[in-house]
Amino acid sequence: MVRSGRERLTGRIEVDEAYVGGQQEGTRGRGAEGKTLVLVAVEGDAKAKLGRVRFRCVAAIDRSTVESFVKDVVEPGATVVTDGLSVYNRLGTEGYEHLPHVVTTGGDAARQQLEHVHLVISLLKRWLGATHQGAVTPSHLQAYLDEFSFRFNRRRSRYRGNLFYRLMQQSVTTRPPGVKALYVPKTQPDVVT
Repeated sequence: MVRSGRERLTGRIEVDEAYVGGQQEGTRGRGAEGKTLVLVAVEGDAKAKLGRVRFRCVAAIDRSTVESFVKDVVEPGATVVTDGLSVYNRLGTEGYEHLPHVVTTGGDAARQQLEHVHLVISLLKRWLGATHQGAVTPSHLQAYLDEFSFRFNRRRSRYRGNLFYRLMQQSVTTRPPGVKALYVPKTQPDVVT
Protein backbone atom coordinates (compact mmCIF):
# COMPACT_ATOMS: atom_id res chain seq x y z
CA MET A 1 0.00 0.00 0.00
CA VAL A 2 3.05 2.24 0.00
CA ARG A 3 3.87 3.97 -3.26
CA SER A 4 7.56 3.89 -4.09
CA GLY A 5 8.99 7.35 -4.62
CA ARG A 6 6.33 9.05 -2.51
CA GLU A 7 6.95 12.61 -1.40
CA ARG A 8 8.72 13.25 1.87
CA LEU A 9 7.03 15.10 4.70
CA THR A 10 7.48 18.88 4.81
CA GLY A 11 6.90 21.75 7.23
CA ARG A 12 6.73 20.95 10.93
CA ILE A 13 7.29 17.24 11.60
CA GLU A 14 6.98 15.50 14.96
CA VAL A 15 9.09 12.35 15.33
CA ASP A 16 8.84 9.86 18.18
CA GLU A 17 9.07 6.15 18.86
CA ALA A 18 6.51 3.74 20.28
CA TYR A 19 6.31 0.10 21.29
CA VAL A 20 3.47 -1.71 19.52
CA GLY A 21 1.93 -5.18 19.83
CA GLY A 22 2.99 -7.86 22.27
CA GLN A 23 1.36 -8.61 25.58
CA GLN A 24 -1.09 -6.10 26.99
CA GLU A 25 0.09 -6.70 30.56
CA GLY A 26 3.63 -6.40 31.80
CA THR A 27 6.40 -3.87 31.44
CA ARG A 28 5.54 -0.46 30.04
CA GLY A 29 7.81 1.94 28.20
CA ARG A 30 11.24 1.25 26.74
CA GLY A 31 12.14 -2.42 26.61
CA ALA A 32 8.58 -3.65 26.89
CA GLU A 33 8.80 -7.41 26.42
CA GLY A 34 7.35 -8.84 23.21
CA LYS A 35 6.62 -5.44 21.68
CA THR A 36 7.99 -4.06 18.41
CA LEU A 37 9.70 -0.69 18.27
CA VAL A 38 8.18 1.67 15.68
CA LEU A 39 9.43 5.09 14.58
CA VAL A 40 6.65 7.55 13.74
CA ALA A 41 6.76 10.86 11.85
CA VAL A 42 3.72 13.14 11.62
CA GLU A 43 3.21 16.40 9.73
CA GLY A 44 1.38 18.92 11.86
CA ASP A 45 1.11 22.64 12.26
CA ALA A 46 0.60 24.63 15.43
CA LYS A 47 -3.15 24.95 14.73
CA ALA A 48 -3.77 21.26 15.57
CA LYS A 49 -4.09 20.24 11.93
CA LEU A 50 -2.68 16.77 11.27
CA GLY A 51 -1.01 16.02 7.95
CA ARG A 52 0.53 12.84 6.57
CA VAL A 53 2.20 10.08 8.60
CA ARG A 54 5.09 7.66 8.11
CA PHE A 55 6.01 4.55 10.12
CA ARG A 56 8.95 2.16 10.26
CA CYS A 57 9.54 -0.93 12.38
CA VAL A 58 13.09 -0.96 13.74
CA ALA A 59 15.12 -3.43 15.77
CA ALA A 60 16.62 -0.83 18.11
CA ILE A 61 16.57 2.89 18.73
CA ASP A 62 19.99 4.30 17.93
CA ARG A 63 21.37 7.37 16.19
CA SER A 64 21.96 5.74 12.77
CA THR A 65 18.48 4.19 12.67
CA VAL A 66 16.79 7.47 13.58
CA GLU A 67 18.85 9.50 11.10
CA SER A 68 18.15 6.99 8.31
CA PHE A 69 14.41 7.12 9.02
CA VAL A 70 14.30 10.92 9.12
CA LYS A 71 16.36 11.24 5.91
CA ASP A 72 14.02 8.81 4.13
CA VAL A 73 10.72 10.41 5.17
CA VAL A 74 11.40 14.10 5.91
CA GLU A 75 12.40 16.74 3.36
CA PRO A 76 15.67 18.53 4.25
CA GLY A 77 15.07 21.97 5.72
CA ALA A 78 11.92 20.88 7.57
CA THR A 79 11.46 21.53 11.27
CA VAL A 80 11.76 18.27 13.21
CA VAL A 81 10.30 18.26 16.73
CA THR A 82 11.38 15.40 19.01
CA ASP A 83 11.56 14.50 22.66
CA GLY A 84 14.83 14.82 24.56
CA LEU A 85 16.19 11.37 23.69
CA SER A 86 19.89 11.70 22.79
CA VAL A 87 19.59 9.71 19.52
CA TYR A 88 17.88 12.75 17.96
CA ASN A 89 20.66 15.21 18.87
CA ARG A 90 22.46 15.28 15.51
CA LEU A 91 19.38 15.97 13.36
CA GLY A 92 20.29 19.67 13.40
CA THR A 93 23.59 18.89 11.65
CA GLU A 94 21.83 16.74 9.03
CA GLY A 95 20.03 19.66 7.39
CA TYR A 96 16.94 19.88 9.60
CA GLU A 97 15.83 22.51 12.07
CA HIS A 98 15.75 20.35 15.20
CA LEU A 99 13.57 21.36 18.16
CA PRO A 100 14.08 18.90 21.04
CA HIS A 101 11.62 19.01 23.93
CA VAL A 102 12.46 17.10 27.06
CA VAL A 103 9.34 15.36 28.32
CA THR A 104 9.43 15.07 32.10
CA THR A 105 6.83 13.94 34.57
CA GLY A 106 4.18 16.62 34.67
CA GLY A 107 5.77 18.60 31.83
CA ASP A 108 2.62 19.66 29.96
CA ALA A 109 4.45 22.18 27.76
CA ALA A 110 6.74 19.49 26.32
CA ARG A 111 3.86 17.05 25.84
CA GLN A 112 1.94 19.69 23.89
CA GLN A 113 4.88 20.05 21.47
CA LEU A 114 4.47 16.38 20.53
CA GLU A 115 0.69 16.10 20.71
CA HIS A 116 0.24 15.20 17.02
CA VAL A 117 2.58 12.23 17.07
CA HIS A 118 1.15 11.00 20.38
CA LEU A 119 -2.38 11.26 18.98
CA VAL A 120 -1.40 9.24 15.89
CA ILE A 121 0.29 6.57 18.03
CA SER A 122 -2.86 6.35 20.15
CA LEU A 123 -5.08 6.05 17.06
CA LEU A 124 -2.77 3.40 15.61
CA LYS A 125 -2.88 1.28 18.76
CA ARG A 126 -6.66 1.61 18.97
CA TRP A 127 -7.01 0.61 15.30
CA LEU A 128 -4.70 -2.40 15.71
CA GLY A 129 -6.55 -3.56 18.82
CA ALA A 130 -9.96 -3.20 17.21
CA THR A 131 -9.13 -4.48 13.74
CA HIS A 132 -6.65 -7.24 14.54
CA GLN A 133 -7.91 -8.11 18.03
CA GLY A 134 -4.42 -7.99 19.52
CA ALA A 135 -3.03 -10.57 17.05
CA VAL A 136 -0.23 -8.31 15.83
CA THR A 137 2.90 -10.27 15.03
CA PRO A 138 6.23 -8.51 14.48
CA SER A 139 6.67 -10.20 11.08
CA HIS A 140 3.46 -8.59 9.75
CA LEU A 141 3.46 -5.31 11.67
CA GLN A 142 5.09 -3.21 8.91
CA ALA A 143 2.31 -4.25 6.51
CA TYR A 144 -0.30 -3.19 9.10
CA LEU A 145 1.51 0.13 9.55
CA ASP A 146 1.52 0.67 5.78
CA GLU A 147 -2.23 0.03 5.65
CA PHE A 148 -2.89 2.44 8.51
CA SER A 149 -0.70 5.05 6.81
CA PHE A 150 -2.55 4.60 3.50
CA ARG A 151 -5.93 5.05 5.18
CA PHE A 152 -4.83 7.91 7.44
CA ASN A 153 -3.13 9.90 4.69
CA ARG A 154 -6.28 9.72 2.57
CA ARG A 155 -8.83 10.41 5.30
CA ARG A 156 -9.76 13.80 3.86
CA SER A 157 -9.96 12.71 0.24
CA ARG A 158 -12.74 14.52 -1.60
CA TYR A 159 -13.02 11.69 -4.09
CA ARG A 160 -13.61 8.50 -2.10
CA GLY A 161 -13.60 6.43 -5.29
CA ASN A 162 -9.99 7.44 -5.84
CA LEU A 163 -8.99 5.43 -2.77
CA PHE A 164 -9.96 2.19 -4.46
CA TYR A 165 -8.41 3.38 -7.74
CA ARG A 166 -5.10 4.22 -6.02
CA LEU A 167 -5.07 0.88 -4.24
CA MET A 168 -5.65 -1.01 -7.48
CA GLN A 169 -3.02 1.10 -9.23
CA GLN A 170 -0.53 0.22 -6.50
CA SER A 171 -1.37 -3.48 -6.69
CA VAL A 172 -0.58 -3.71 -10.41
CA THR A 173 2.52 -1.47 -10.41
CA THR A 174 4.24 -2.88 -7.30
CA ARG A 175 5.91 -6.26 -7.42
CA PRO A 176 4.59 -8.47 -4.61
CA PRO A 177 7.02 -9.87 -2.06
CA GLY A 178 7.87 -13.54 -2.19
CA VAL A 179 6.32 -15.96 0.25
CA LYS A 180 9.55 -16.23 2.24
CA ALA A 181 9.64 -12.45 2.65
CA LEU A 182 6.15 -12.54 4.20
CA TYR A 183 7.27 -14.88 6.95
CA VAL A 184 10.49 -13.49 8.35
CA PRO A 185 11.85 -15.82 11.03
CA LYS A 186 11.63 -14.34 14.50
CA THR A 187 14.94 -13.77 16.22
CA GLN A 188 15.20 -14.88 19.80
CA PRO A 189 16.61 -12.36 22.29
CA ASP A 190 20.02 -13.13 23.70
CA VAL A 191 19.74 -14.87 27.04
CA VAL A 192 22.21 -13.76 29.68
CA THR A 193 23.06 -16.48 32.15
